[in-house]
Amino acid sequence: MDHPIFTASLLASGLVLAVVAQWRGWRPSLRTALVVGIGLRLVLLVTASRDSWQPVDFVLSFKPAGEAVLAGQDPVLATDGAWHFLPMIPYLYAAGLAVGLPWEIAGRLVPVAADVALIVLVGRLACARKQLSRFQYACNPIALMVSVIHSQVEPVALVFLVAAYVCARSGRGIAAGALLGLALSAKSWPIIALPVVLAMLPTWRHRCQGLVAAGAVPLMFLLTLPLFVDVSWASLMDVAGYLGGVRPIVGEWGWTAWMTGGDWELAPTPAKIGQVVLYLTLAVVAWTWRRADPVDRTSAMLLAFMIVTPRMGAQYLLWFVPFLIARPTRWSGSAMAAAAVWAGLGYIYLTQFDYIGWARNHSWWAMASAAVIPLLVLAMPWARRRPQPPPAQKSPAPQTELATAST
Repeated sequence: MDHPIFTASLLASGLVLAVVAQWRGWRPSLRTALVVGIGLRLVLLVTASRDSWQPVDFVLSFKPAGEAVLAGQDPVLATDGAWHFLPMIPYLYAAGLAVGLPWEIAGRLVPVAADVALIVLVGRLACARKQLSRFQYACNPIALMVSVIHSQVEPVALVFLVAAYVCARSGRGIAAGALLGLALSAKSWPIIALPVVLAMLPTWRHRCQGLVAAGAVPLMFLLTLPLFVDVSWASLMDVAGYLGGVRPIVGEWGWTAWMTGGDWELAPTPAKIGQVVLYLTLAVVAWTWRRADPVDRTSAMLLAFMIVTPRMGAQYLLWFVPFLIARPTRWSGSAMAAAAVWAGLGYIYLTQFDYIGWARNHSWWAMASAAVIPLLVLAMPWARRRPQPPPAQKSPAPQTELATAST
């Protein structure tokens, strides 16, 4: 990375602004939140797009997927599974490349635009503290790193997922399901939130409508492939096979990082065992928080995912950020700050080295993730596992006391 000190200072400024806003009780307007959020992202976009270092998957996976669509090829099969999601995002990549934009900019426009939209939606999700929540998300360094520096697809999945929550809260089953389907068309992990979104809907009829819509949208994107690229209907089964596969690469985070000494390993057995532990943990957490507010239930499930998962990338840390900002806990600020520092070391410090230096430093960085996990545990909404009683209303003073006070 060519300008590590400037980038680190920009991210630290965002973190400081979020902390000061909490401490001073700021309630910035939507315009202020958008100006600050867009400003931070644009400055970082210019810096990241001019950098000699670009993320490996951004260059070797995302760009080939967009180029494949532009050339009329299937983005999954043409890249030999380097892109293993539905073609919705490659369609957008291809559109940016088609108008002649450099990839360093074209590949970042969609995640950055989605992240800006999330500033607004986090306020809708928060309700009571929407002004502060919007501003804090606008300044959040995890969101800035994932959407701009790494330019991962997480913000796109999240913008549709959070919008699905907003629609489900108002009882719009088809809209909520379709938005969740769009989230699933970007990345597969929002399937974790499907039971929560469906439970938010008021009747079983609405839930059935939401479930059908959530499944129809990804299926539609899969079926569009023969219409837009050169792939036979028979080849769709091969595409589906890639989409359903999970690569057993471990050693980036948590307990598997200590198992491998902080090195990446293709380890099917720990990955399979870890997946079972992960699914059981998610089921237990979903049951424990079944009566909680849906946002709290989602925060608990996504934080639990980070705590026990056998495989993870730094971009996964963005999953819980909108939900935890919308309904913070006592330790949520500390947990997000620690996660941001850990991710920042990977995005900014480790990128200063060549491959040998990166591999040597990756070991301690991956193992250091164990220091973040206890804070993620503390940040879970433990005190809100059941619906919170409404605040007690002060009873009006007796008429005689009012009359005495007025005299």
